[in-house]
This record gives sequence, C-alpha cells and structure tokens, in this order.
Amino acid sequence: MSKIGLIKFFAASGIAALSASNAVAVDTFSTELATGNKSQFVRIGAQWSMNQSWMKTDKSELWAYWDLTLAAWRENKYQNVPGASRNFIDIGLTPTVRWQALNHQGAYVEAGLGPHINSAVYNNNGRRLSTNLQFGTVLGLGYVMSNGLDLALRVEHFSNGGIKQPNNGVNVAIVKVGYKF
Repeated sequence: MSKIGLIKFFAASGIAALSASNAVAVDTFSTELATGNKSQFVRIGAQWSMNQSWMKTDKSELWAYWDLTLAAWRENKYQNVPGASRNFIDIGLTPTVRWQALNHQGAYVEAGLGPHINSAVYNNNGRRLSTNLQFGTVLGLGYVMSNGLDLALRVEHFSNGGIKQPNNGVNVAIVKVGYKF
C-alpha cells in the first residue's frame, strides 16, 4: 500500500472508530504549535469525550477523550544537513485521559498514547524513525476557563515502538489553544 493510501486508510479507520463509539459529538477544537530537534509543527485537532470517567470524587474525576489531529511538520536539518529542510503531514488519533474538576473547568493534567501516520519518514538533525507509523505519547498541564478557552503546555514523544530500527525518538514541546463548548 502506498504512503498516501496508508494515510487515507488510517484516517477512514479513525473516523469509523469514532462514529461507532459514543464519541460522535465534537467537544473541543484545538490548534497547537510545537518545536523540538530542529523541527516544528502546526497541528489542528478535534476532540470528543468518550463519556467515561473513573476515580470520581465529590470535586474531580479522571475522564477520557479522543484527540483526532492533523499536523504539518517542518524539518529544518533534513538528513542532518544544515540548511536542508522538508515538510510532511501527520495524522494522529490519541485516546487521552484527563484529571479535572467535575464541571471540566479549571486546572487539569492529562496523558495520552496513540498512533500517528506520517506522509514521510522523519529524518532530521541526526534522528531517524524509519517507519511512517509512529506512536505519540503526550503529557500536559492546562487550564479551561469558564468561557471554554482551553490553554495547555504539553510534551510529546514520538517513536515507532521498536517496530524497525533506527528508532531514535523525537521529543517536542507544545503550546495548545483550544475552545471547549
């Protein structure tokens, strides 16, 4: 299957999985800016609640959501060559859990792990991932204001989980702005 075919298959599978679950209503839209390892990305996303919660107290709960994203990456030291650059696209679907107040406002901490399909194999600043399939592990701290504005700082690690070598991994720092309605 071609890279574009693989991306289309993954996108269709993600949409089908979301449609078949309780998570069919968009709760939040987001935009993210990230940087790390002489690369950057801009990412847009749509999030759906899984309508699941755990460890509920009288003030807070652990709840889950789906995070479907589309990112445009830029490698600024492509193939470890100063001045060489390349762009590629990333589609991700990340189940994420968040600890937050019952009304889903105020401070939160969250974590997620999910698959990403890249239109090109990452090869930048001496770090190579060797496959188009990557797994993103994200940790974040944020705050949802009473008007629905969601601001967060996140870190994300991408690697292929040892499917194929080399698998150097890539870490990025992310600023996320979302609107929860």
